[in-house]
Amino acid sequence: MLIDARSVPEGELIDTDVVIAGAGLAGITLARELIGLDISVCLLESGGLQPDKATQSLYYGQNIGHPYYPLDTARARFFGGSSHYWHCPMGRQRLGVRLRALDPIDFEKRDWVPGSGWPFPKSHLDPYYERANRVFQIDNGSNAVGTWENPVTAPRLPLDPDRVATTVFHFGQRKFFFEDYRREIERAANMRIYLYANALEVETDENACRVTALRVKTLAGNQCRVRAGIFVLALGGIETPRLLLLSRRVQTEGLGNRHDLVGRCFMEHPHLWSGFFVPKSPEILNKCRLYLTRSVNGYAVMGKLTVSEKVLRKEQILNYCVSLHPDLVPAKDLAEHSRGAVATKELLSSLRWKERPSSFSRILSDIIKDPIGASEVISRRLKSKLGRSDYRFAFRLNHMSEQTPDPQSRVTLADELDVFGQNRICLDWRLSELDIRTIVRAQEVIDAEMRRTGLGHVQVDLKEGKAPGQLHGGWHHMGTTRMHEDASKGVVDPDCRVHGVSNLFIAGASVFPTGGYANPVLTTVALVLRLADHIRVLIRR
Repeated sequence: MLIDARSVPEGELIDTDVVIAGAGLAGITLARELIGLDISVCLLESGGLQPDKATQSLYYGQNIGHPYYPLDTARARFFGGSSHYWHCPMGRQRLGVRLRALDPIDFEKRDWVPGSGWPFPKSHLDPYYERANRVFQIDNGSNAVGTWENPVTAPRLPLDPDRVATTVFHFGQRKFFFEDYRREIERAANMRIYLYANALEVETDENACRVTALRVKTLAGNQCRVRAGIFVLALGGIETPRLLLLSRRVQTEGLGNRHDLVGRCFMEHPHLWSGFFVPKSPEILNKCRLYLTRSVNGYAVMGKLTVSEKVLRKEQILNYCVSLHPDLVPAKDLAEHSRGAVATKELLSSLRWKERPSSFSRILSDIIKDPIGASEVISRRLKSKLGRSDYRFAFRLNHMSEQTPDPQSRVTLADELDVFGQNRICLDWRLSELDIRTIVRAQEVIDAEMRRTGLGHVQVDLKEGKAPGQLHGGWHHMGTTRMHEDASKGVVDPDCRVHGVSNLFIAGASVFPTGGYANPVLTTVALVLRLADHIRVLIRR
């Protein structure tokens, strides 16, 4: 049943067994799992079925850290949530999202990654990953390249898997959530969807040990309260900590924030277009079809390159992947920074001024070790003198990597108030030296493999040090209510229950202790399915 909360009488008390705040990916998945049970469920959505500016403006906030998207553009505040922003082409005029499980190493406590470690290994989540794939109507969600490659028409690149591996991402359609699954929930006898219902406060008992109600208000001005036995916040990695911090009537520092952890460890997946894979021959394009979006047995899949777990441990870097995008690139953009190119430019400059280079042996060594870079510079200089434009086939590199969970990367409450008189959000996204070193070192490892196999080389444009301005996120908000067995180190316990609050749970990527490199969508759905099983157990007690 769909209900417009603006029609609810002022001051009404709505009773239900389970209330879910947020009708995005996590909230919709959880609601579907509770369809048909002998309980009543309320699903609260701040917006309607279509976007509107007034509701979307509730996301306004400040960015004071590394440049980030305007916060009112980073999420869709209407039924379906961020699924409306999934825009990866899947073929046949379909848009969707890339899907991949996290790797086993992502769940480990790694000495070189402060704050790393999940309360359970990946094997514990594997059955839920299988179920999560079926939510996207994918029967075979294997990331093993052998399942999806064609040795003749779409082979994997012949790289040493102990150094550089190939993995496969699947694609899931976005329409399932805001079309198909909305209709399922709407038709369910035990479900009520309240639209235009903004959760403003989590009310608790006098000791903040149990939630008693959610205070809800519409932009039209009417207010109500929702009382339930189980409360689930599925508002995303920014709005969920905001609501906890705003719920400070009993705990003045914010609900669940006794140890000052709510809002900390904000993580994104650093995305960056930087550098090129320059193949030795254009013929290599025919060997890279596995790395383009293609259909196999009715499923849209895409291959990417990753650095092996063995290398991650040896180099002590974060998890990482890169996609290859074929293009005709102006030759002037290529080989500018490679060893052979720099050495050749030094040599040509010395010859121009009729001077002997001060480090001739080093220059000669660099040219010998990188003849491709050297030849590119010479070829470009000659063609420039002849007045000819020069383009070359290459692959642009799109990097996506893991980020360190940094307590100083966080969301807090800003001084500015919204139309409800509540503090807006302030985001301070920070990137560490390890975050940047990972992207640089991973490219160097891939470059060495490309050269060893004679496929070509990788032009690494990014240097270690300060994060480049063009580095951006992927709208992947993670970590701000992180999971840990110890209440002094996490906001929620392994069951996604807020520490110290018996009936309050959080659904979504905000509970991730670390985020790997894979989009958080599949892991979010897997964790929500796991939470649904836990709620079923609680209901039977």
